[in-house]
Amino acid sequence: MIIAHGIDLVDVSSTTRLLTDPTDQFLMRCFTAHEQLSAGNGVDRSLRLSSRFAIKEAVMKALGTGFGEGVGFLDIETITLASGAPSIVLHGEARRRAELLGINSWLVSTSHEASMAIASVIGLAD
Repeated sequence: MIIAHGIDLVDVSSTTRLLTDPTDQFLMRCFTAHEQLSAGNGVDRSLRLSSRFAIKEAVMKALGTGFGEGVGFLDIETITLASGAPSIVLHGEARRRAELLGINSWLVSTSHEASMAIASVIGLAD
C-alpha cells in the first residue's frame, strides 16, 4: 500500500558550487561517509551527489517533515543495490517518522542530465 510520495528537483550547478566552496561544509553536512565514497570522483560526482540530494529532499517531503521536525540530511542515506538501483536507509528521526507513518520500504527513481537531477520516492507499507 502506498503511504506517501515525494519528488524533488536539484540544480547540478548549485551542487557543484557548494562542493567547491571552501567555507561551506555541504558534503559533510548532507552526505554520509558511505554516500561520499560511493559518489566517487571525476566529472560525474556532482551529478551523482545532486541525485542523492534530490532523494533526501524527496524523502523529507514524503515523511511530511520538509527541513524540520528533527529530520536531518544524514538521517537519510542513499545506497546502491547490487542491481545498480538506488535504495534508502533511514536513521534517527527519519526512521522513527517512517515507522510512525507505517512505511517499511521505499520505491526510488532518480535521473539526471547535465543541469538537473530529479528524484521520486514512494513510501510503502506491506
